[in-house]
Amino acid sequence: MRVLFMGYQVWGHSVLKALLASRHDVPLIITHPSSTHEYDNVWDGSVAKLASDHHVPYLVRTRVNDDDCKAIISDIKPDILVSSNWRTWISPVICGLAKHGAINVHDGLLPRYGGFAPLNWALVNGEKEVGVTVHAMIEELDLGPILLQERIQVEPADNVADLFHKTIPLFPRMILQALHLIERDQARWIEQDPRKATFFHKRSTEDSRIDWQHPANQIVNLIRAQADPYPNAFGYYRGQPVKILKASVSARRYGGTAGRIFCREGNGVVVVSGPHASTGEEFGTSLEWIRTADGCDVAAYDYFRRMGGYLTSYPESREA
Repeated sequence: MRVLFMGYQVWGHSVLKALLASRHDVPLIITHPSSTHEYDNVWDGSVAKLASDHHVPYLVRTRVNDDDCKAIISDIKPDILVSSNWRTWISPVICGLAKHGAINVHDGLLPRYGGFAPLNWALVNGEKEVGVTVHAMIEELDLGPILLQERIQVEPADNVADLFHKTIPLFPRMILQALHLIERDQARWIEQDPRKATFFHKRSTEDSRIDWQHPANQIVNLIRAQADPYPNAFGYYRGQPVKILKASVSARRYGGTAGRIFCREGNGVVVVSGPHASTGEEFGTSLEWIRTADGCDVAAYDYFRRMGGYLTSYPESREA
Protein backbone atom coordinates (compact mmCIF):
# COMPACT_ATOMS: atom_id res chain seq x y z
CA MET A 1 0.00 0.00 0.00
CA ARG A 2 0.93 3.63 -0.41
CA VAL A 3 1.50 4.84 3.14
CA LEU A 4 1.63 8.44 4.29
CA PHE A 5 3.57 8.28 7.56
CA MET A 6 3.30 10.82 10.35
CA GLY A 7 5.39 10.32 13.49
CA TYR A 8 7.91 11.56 15.98
CA GLN A 9 10.68 10.40 18.30
CA VAL A 10 11.67 6.78 18.87
CA TRP A 11 8.11 5.46 18.59
CA GLY A 12 7.75 7.01 15.15
CA HIS A 13 11.28 5.98 14.22
CA SER A 14 10.62 2.30 15.02
CA VAL A 15 7.47 2.19 12.90
CA LEU A 16 8.97 4.12 10.00
CA LYS A 17 12.02 1.85 9.94
CA ALA A 18 9.75 -1.18 9.57
CA LEU A 19 7.66 0.48 6.86
CA LEU A 20 10.74 1.42 4.83
CA ALA A 21 11.98 -2.18 5.04
CA SER A 22 8.59 -3.59 4.01
CA ARG A 23 6.95 -4.00 0.62
CA HIS A 24 4.83 -0.90 1.26
CA ASP A 25 5.55 2.38 -0.52
CA VAL A 26 6.20 5.45 1.68
CA PRO A 27 6.07 8.50 -0.65
CA LEU A 28 6.00 11.13 2.11
CA ILE A 29 6.87 11.46 5.79
CA ILE A 30 5.69 14.20 8.15
CA THR A 31 7.32 14.79 11.52
CA HIS A 32 7.38 17.40 14.26
CA PRO A 33 10.08 20.05 14.82
CA SER A 34 12.73 19.22 17.40
CA SER A 35 11.79 20.12 20.96
CA THR A 36 13.53 21.10 24.18
CA HIS A 37 10.78 19.65 26.40
CA GLU A 38 12.33 17.41 29.07
CA TYR A 39 10.33 14.38 27.93
CA ASP A 40 10.93 14.83 24.19
CA ASN A 41 14.59 13.80 24.23
CA VAL A 42 14.53 10.88 26.64
CA TRP A 43 15.03 8.27 23.89
CA ASP A 44 17.03 8.60 20.68
CA GLY A 45 15.31 8.21 17.34
CA SER A 46 14.89 10.97 14.75
CA VAL A 47 12.20 10.46 12.13
CA ALA A 48 13.61 13.31 10.07
CA LYS A 49 17.09 11.77 10.00
CA LEU A 50 15.73 8.35 9.06
CA ALA A 51 13.75 9.90 6.22
CA SER A 52 16.81 11.79 5.01
CA ASP A 53 19.01 8.67 5.21
CA HIS A 54 16.52 6.83 2.97
CA HIS A 55 16.07 9.79 0.60
CA VAL A 56 12.34 9.98 1.28
CA PRO A 57 10.71 13.44 1.08
CA TYR A 58 9.62 14.73 4.46
CA LEU A 59 7.90 17.74 5.97
CA VAL A 60 8.42 19.22 9.43
CA ARG A 61 5.15 20.48 10.86
CA THR A 62 3.54 21.07 14.23
CA ARG A 63 0.09 20.66 12.69
CA VAL A 64 -1.17 19.40 9.35
CA ASN A 65 -4.70 20.75 8.99
CA ASP A 66 -3.88 23.74 6.77
CA ASP A 67 -4.62 24.01 3.04
CA ASP A 68 -0.96 23.61 2.11
CA CYS A 69 -0.67 20.21 3.80
CA LYS A 70 -4.05 19.18 2.42
CA ALA A 71 -2.87 19.90 -1.13
CA ILE A 72 0.43 18.04 -0.65
CA ILE A 73 -1.29 14.98 0.80
CA SER A 74 -3.95 15.00 -1.92
CA ASP A 75 -1.25 15.00 -4.58
CA ILE A 76 0.43 11.82 -3.30
CA LYS A 77 -2.90 9.92 -3.16
CA PRO A 78 -2.13 7.71 -0.14
CA ASP A 79 -3.93 4.45 0.49
CA ILE A 80 -3.62 4.93 4.24
CA LEU A 81 -2.24 7.36 6.81
CA VAL A 82 -0.17 5.73 9.58
CA SER A 83 0.58 7.67 12.77
CA SER A 84 3.01 6.86 15.56
CA ASN A 85 3.52 9.44 18.31
CA TRP A 86 1.99 12.27 16.31
CA ARG A 87 1.35 14.89 18.98
CA THR A 88 -1.38 17.17 17.59
CA TRP A 89 -4.96 16.72 16.40
CA ILE A 90 -5.45 15.58 12.79
CA SER A 91 -8.72 16.66 11.25
CA PRO A 92 -11.11 14.13 9.68
CA VAL A 93 -10.61 15.99 6.40
CA ILE A 94 -6.90 15.09 6.37
CA CYS A 95 -7.57 11.50 7.45
CA GLY A 96 -10.19 11.22 4.72
CA LEU A 97 -7.64 11.99 2.01
CA ALA A 98 -6.36 8.43 2.32
CA LYS A 99 -8.36 5.63 0.71
CA HIS A 100 -8.48 3.55 3.90
CA GLY A 101 -8.44 6.46 6.32
CA ALA A 102 -5.92 6.69 9.15
CA ILE A 103 -4.61 4.41 11.89
CA ASN A 104 -2.54 5.20 14.96
CA VAL A 105 -0.41 3.02 17.24
CA HIS A 106 -0.51 4.02 20.90
CA ASP A 107 1.36 2.67 23.95
CA GLY A 108 -1.68 2.41 26.16
CA LEU A 109 -4.57 -0.01 26.59
CA LEU A 110 -7.32 2.18 25.16
CA PRO A 111 -9.83 3.38 26.11
CA ARG A 112 -7.75 3.86 29.26
CA TYR A 113 -4.60 6.01 29.12
CA GLY A 114 -5.28 8.02 26.02
CA GLY A 115 -3.12 11.10 25.51
CA PHE A 116 0.43 11.53 26.70
CA ALA A 117 2.96 9.47 28.70
CA PRO A 118 0.70 6.41 29.15
CA LEU A 119 3.45 4.18 30.54
CA ASN A 120 4.46 6.74 33.15
CA TRP A 121 0.89 7.35 34.22
CA ALA A 122 0.09 3.63 34.32
CA LEU A 123 2.98 3.01 36.73
CA VAL A 124 2.02 6.03 38.84
CA ASN A 125 -1.39 4.42 39.22
CA GLY A 126 -0.02 0.97 40.04
CA GLU A 127 -1.51 -0.77 37.00
CA LYS A 128 -0.82 -4.51 36.69
CA GLU A 129 -0.66 -4.47 32.90
CA VAL A 130 0.16 -2.10 30.06
CA GLY A 131 0.09 -2.57 26.33
CA VAL A 132 -0.16 -1.25 22.80
CA THR A 133 -3.24 -0.43 20.72
CA VAL A 134 -3.73 0.10 16.99
CA HIS A 135 -6.90 2.06 16.34
CA ALA A 136 -8.63 4.07 13.64
CA MET A 137 -8.26 7.82 13.88
CA ILE A 138 -11.48 9.79 14.24
CA GLU A 139 -12.27 13.34 15.30
CA GLU A 140 -11.98 12.47 19.00
CA LEU A 141 -8.38 11.83 20.04
CA ASP A 142 -7.51 8.18 20.80
CA LEU A 143 -11.16 7.10 20.70
CA GLY A 144 -11.37 5.47 17.27
CA PRO A 145 -12.35 1.80 16.83
CA ILE A 146 -9.65 -0.66 17.89
CA LEU A 147 -8.14 -3.07 15.39
CA LEU A 148 -5.34 -4.68 17.45
CA GLN A 149 -4.36 -4.66 21.09
CA GLU A 150 -1.62 -6.51 22.98
CA ARG A 151 -1.17 -6.64 26.75
CA ILE A 152 2.00 -6.92 28.84
CA GLN A 153 2.08 -7.78 32.51
CA VAL A 154 3.81 -5.32 34.81
CA GLU A 155 6.23 -7.20 37.05
CA PRO A 156 6.74 -5.94 40.63
CA ALA A 157 10.28 -4.75 39.88
CA ASP A 158 9.48 -3.12 36.52
CA ASN A 159 10.15 0.57 36.09
CA VAL A 160 9.11 2.78 33.18
CA ALA A 161 12.29 2.03 31.20
CA ASP A 162 11.59 -1.70 31.48
CA LEU A 163 8.06 -1.16 30.17
CA PHE A 164 9.37 0.97 27.31
CA HIS A 165 11.69 -1.84 26.23
CA LYS A 166 8.84 -4.35 26.47
CA THR A 167 6.36 -2.28 24.44
CA ILE A 168 8.47 -0.60 21.74
CA PRO A 169 9.05 -3.83 19.72
CA LEU A 170 5.27 -4.21 19.42
CA PHE A 171 4.87 -0.96 17.49
CA PRO A 172 6.33 -1.98 14.09
CA ARG A 173 5.00 -5.52 14.26
CA MET A 174 1.45 -4.46 15.04
CA ILE A 175 1.39 -1.75 12.37
CA LEU A 176 2.55 -4.20 9.69
CA GLN A 177 -0.08 -6.68 10.90
CA ALA A 178 -2.73 -3.97 10.76
CA LEU A 179 -1.78 -3.02 7.19
CA HIS A 180 -1.97 -6.69 6.21
CA LEU A 181 -5.51 -6.99 7.59
CA ILE A 182 -6.73 -3.72 6.09
CA GLU A 183 -5.26 -4.44 2.67
CA ARG A 184 -7.03 -7.81 2.55
CA ASP A 185 -10.32 -6.47 3.90
CA GLN A 186 -9.91 -8.67 7.00
CA ALA A 187 -9.92 -5.88 9.58
CA ARG A 188 -12.42 -6.35 12.41
CA TRP A 189 -12.90 -3.13 14.33
CA ILE A 190 -14.09 -2.91 17.93
CA GLU A 191 -15.78 0.31 19.01
CA GLN A 192 -14.42 1.96 22.15
CA ASP A 193 -16.72 2.84 25.01
CA PRO A 194 -16.13 6.58 25.57
CA ARG A 195 -17.52 6.25 29.11
CA LYS A 196 -14.43 4.20 30.01
CA ALA A 197 -11.96 6.56 28.37
CA THR A 198 -9.30 8.48 30.28
CA PHE A 199 -7.07 11.10 28.69
CA PHE A 200 -3.80 12.22 30.29
CA HIS A 201 -1.72 15.38 29.90
CA LYS A 202 2.03 15.61 29.28
CA ARG A 203 4.17 15.05 32.34
CA SER A 204 6.44 17.83 33.54
CA THR A 205 8.68 18.67 36.49
CA GLU A 206 5.75 19.25 38.84
CA ASP A 207 4.49 15.72 38.21
CA SER A 208 7.76 14.27 39.58
CA ARG A 209 7.64 16.13 42.89
CA ILE A 210 7.20 13.74 45.84
CA ASP A 211 4.49 14.48 48.39
CA TRP A 212 5.51 12.55 51.50
CA GLN A 213 1.94 12.64 52.76
CA HIS A 214 1.00 10.19 50.02
CA PRO A 215 0.98 6.48 50.95
CA ALA A 216 4.35 4.76 50.58
CA ASN A 217 3.17 2.48 47.77
CA GLN A 218 2.11 5.53 45.74
CA ILE A 219 5.48 7.20 46.31
CA VAL A 220 7.30 4.03 45.23
CA ASN A 221 5.12 3.83 42.11
CA LEU A 222 6.01 7.43 41.27
CA ILE A 223 9.71 6.65 41.64
CA ARG A 224 9.35 3.62 39.34
CA ALA A 225 7.43 5.77 36.85
CA GLN A 226 10.26 8.31 36.74
CA ALA A 227 13.25 5.97 36.51
CA ASP A 228 16.21 6.85 34.28
CA PRO A 229 16.31 8.06 31.57
CA TYR A 230 13.13 9.95 32.52
CA PRO A 231 13.31 12.95 34.88
CA ASN A 232 13.48 11.40 38.34
CA ALA A 233 11.09 11.79 41.24
CA PHE A 234 12.55 14.26 43.69
CA GLY A 235 12.34 16.00 47.03
CA TYR A 236 14.55 18.35 49.05
CA TYR A 237 16.88 17.76 51.97
CA ARG A 238 18.20 20.80 53.84
CA GLY A 239 17.13 22.92 50.89
CA GLN A 240 19.03 20.89 48.29
CA PRO A 241 17.31 18.78 45.61
CA VAL A 242 17.56 15.01 45.98
CA LYS A 243 16.43 12.68 43.21
CA ILE A 244 15.14 9.29 44.32
CA LEU A 245 16.33 6.50 42.03
CA LYS A 246 15.15 3.40 43.86
CA ALA A 247 12.85 2.79 46.81
CA SER A 248 10.48 0.24 48.29
CA VAL A 249 7.71 0.08 50.85
CA SER A 250 9.10 -0.51 54.34
CA ALA A 251 8.64 -3.87 56.03
CA ARG A 252 7.37 -2.28 59.24
CA ARG A 253 4.93 0.55 59.99
CA TYR A 254 6.35 3.86 61.14
CA GLY A 255 4.62 6.83 62.72
CA GLY A 256 5.24 10.52 63.10
CA THR A 257 5.35 13.41 60.66
CA ALA A 258 5.44 12.68 56.92
CA GLY A 259 8.89 13.35 55.48
CA ARG A 260 10.80 12.54 58.67
CA ILE A 261 13.99 10.55 58.04
CA PHE A 262 13.41 7.85 60.62
CA CYS A 263 15.81 4.90 60.62
CA ARG A 264 17.74 2.33 58.62
CA GLU A 265 15.87 -0.79 57.57
CA GLY A 266 17.74 -3.45 55.62
CA ASN A 267 19.43 -1.76 52.65
CA GLY A 268 17.37 1.40 52.91
CA VAL A 269 16.60 4.46 54.98
CA VAL A 270 12.95 4.81 55.95
CA VAL A 271 11.10 8.10 55.45
CA VAL A 272 7.80 8.41 57.33
CA SER A 273 5.01 8.59 54.76
CA GLY A 274 1.28 8.63 54.35
CA PRO A 275 -1.81 10.75 55.02
CA HIS A 276 -2.23 9.16 58.47
CA ALA A 277 1.44 8.97 59.41
CA SER A 278 0.73 10.36 62.88
CA THR A 279 -1.31 7.26 63.77
CA GLY A 280 1.64 4.91 63.30
CA GLU A 281 -0.43 2.73 60.97
CA GLU A 282 1.27 3.72 57.71
CA PHE A 283 4.21 1.99 56.05
CA GLY A 284 7.22 4.15 55.31
CA THR A 285 9.14 4.71 52.08
CA SER A 286 12.49 2.93 52.22
CA LEU A 287 14.98 4.89 50.09
CA GLU A 288 17.72 2.77 48.56
CA TRP A 289 19.50 4.92 45.96
CA ILE A 290 19.48 8.69 45.53
CA ARG A 291 21.13 11.23 43.19
CA THR A 292 22.55 14.36 44.75
CA ALA A 293 22.37 17.92 43.39
CA ASP A 294 25.84 17.49 41.84
CA GLY A 295 24.75 14.35 39.98
CA CYS A 296 26.36 11.67 42.15
CA ASP A 297 24.49 8.40 42.68
CA VAL A 298 24.75 7.36 46.33
CA ALA A 299 23.30 4.61 48.48
CA ALA A 300 20.73 6.27 50.74
CA TYR A 301 22.36 4.90 53.91
CA ASP A 302 25.66 6.51 52.87
CA TYR A 303 23.99 9.87 52.27
CA PHE A 304 21.68 10.00 55.29
CA ARG A 305 24.27 9.04 57.90
CA ARG A 306 22.39 10.62 60.78
CA MET A 307 18.74 9.96 61.30
CA GLY A 308 16.41 12.90 61.84
CA GLY A 309 15.64 15.90 59.71
CA TYR A 310 13.08 15.94 56.93
CA LEU A 311 12.70 15.42 53.23
CA THR A 312 10.36 18.07 51.87
CA SER A 313 8.50 18.68 48.65
CA TYR A 314 9.83 22.23 48.28
CA PRO A 315 13.24 23.71 49.08
CA GLU A 316 12.64 24.87 52.63
CA SER A 317 14.88 23.36 55.30
CA ARG A 318 13.47 21.77 58.43
CA GLU A 319 15.76 20.41 61.12
CA ALA A 320 15.13 17.84 63.80
